[in-house]
Amino acid sequence: MPAITTSLFDLLKIGPGPSSSHTIGPMKAGFDFYTLMQGLSPTQQAAATKLQVLLYGSLSATGKGHGTDRAVVAGLLGQSPEGCRPDYLDSIKLEQSDQINIRLGDSQLGFLASNILWDDRQYDFPYSNTMIIRLSTDQEILLEKEYYSVGGGFLQWKGWLEPQRGTPCYPYENAEQLWKQLKKHRLKLDELLLANEAAITGLKEAAICAQLDRIITVMEAAVQRGVQTEGYLPGPIRLHRKAPLMFQRAKEMPQNSERLLLYLCAYAFAAAEENAAGHIVVTAPTCGSAGVLPAVVHLLRQHQKLPLEAVRKALLGAAAIGFICKQNASISGAEVGCQGEIGVASSMAAALVALANGCEVRIAENAAETALEHHLGMTCDPVKGYVQIPCIERNAMGAVKAWTSYLIAREGLPDWHIVGLDKAIEAMKQTGRDMKSEYRETAQGGLARCC
Repeated sequence: MPAITTSLFDLLKIGPGPSSSHTIGPMKAGFDFYTLMQGLSPTQQAAATKLQVLLYGSLSATGKGHGTDRAVVAGLLGQSPEGCRPDYLDSIKLEQSDQINIRLGDSQLGFLASNILWDDRQYDFPYSNTMIIRLSTDQEILLEKEYYSVGGGFLQWKGWLEPQRGTPCYPYENAEQLWKQLKKHRLKLDELLLANEAAITGLKEAAICAQLDRIITVMEAAVQRGVQTEGYLPGPIRLHRKAPLMFQRAKEMPQNSERLLLYLCAYAFAAAEENAAGHIVVTAPTCGSAGVLPAVVHLLRQHQKLPLEAVRKALLGAAAIGFICKQNASISGAEVGCQGEIGVASSMAAALVALANGCEVRIAENAAETALEHHLGMTCDPVKGYVQIPCIERNAMGAVKAWTSYLIAREGLPDWHIVGLDKAIEAMKQTGRDMKSEYRETAQGGLARCC
């Protein structure tokens, strides 16, 4: 297996929820196709009469609840995930009679909800989350591209090749190799990650740190919006936002451990509810788990009053956990269930809390392993296909488990910790392979079937 060359900003992406694989990935596809359409000749653009989007796999099965249709259209309107305003998807209406005008050179092409085809049949595509976007005349196809949303907002397509990146200074494939590199070169974890990021992307350290600070700011902004926004989340479930009430109750409680725990839950609910509303969040590592890391980050910043630099350095360590999980298993609910989303997010958050509080790397690894271990086997079973039940509460539980895992690791004896992080990741991979497809983001099993 090759060394990890994933960029920090491929893992921690800014974009609209509620699902990185169903929203950010398809929005990227739409934006890519929009760019390709603008590159056609004026003659071809003038001849175009139809623009179609064909959705397959779990994009078809749960795409409505995940806002896939609005996300694709946003991309086709020239919006990129990281560049749109927080509530942009709210402005896109896709009722049967609504026509949206898509820019095509100097003209426009009408687009209706019926131009999106939801195909739930089984096909032999290389990835479950497949979509095809097609521009045609009445007689011929002018432009067509087959895209794969492979989890965490990562996008590939037919004929896709791994982009050329720089060689990391300190290559590693798994946790064991990473710790060996740290010991061999006598580096701190954040120093190694910064050096690798600079080598892989060509960015200067100052630019990397500035972008990480922006990511932390976006995380906290999602929490802050969430604790201030009341009402119902979109969709047929009619789920009421709970974060503002929990936040208010926490403020009214006496100073004790329960108060801090309630704040943590409120913050996780807040970012997860913003995600469910289709607003801007950070994939950490996915949209479906976008409440876990922001919750602990906000608690560290606002309650422990940790400086931004300490949280930034800890975020680098958390990203390393996400890299290793993605490289050796998956962070996609469609591939391994929710253990790959909430489980990995909780693992990353546990490491972040440990590192931010000055714990050594071994303690951070033990915390990350403990958090992941206690999410093994978790299914992805969104009720009615919406990232609401049980997803939002799972973000809060993931944050609580992260903090608890940190405490267990901090107060325990490292030599007594038996299971290493790599072993837990391997167990997650095997469990995901054994999991029936009904329990992997199809809304056909578990709570989705019972509710």
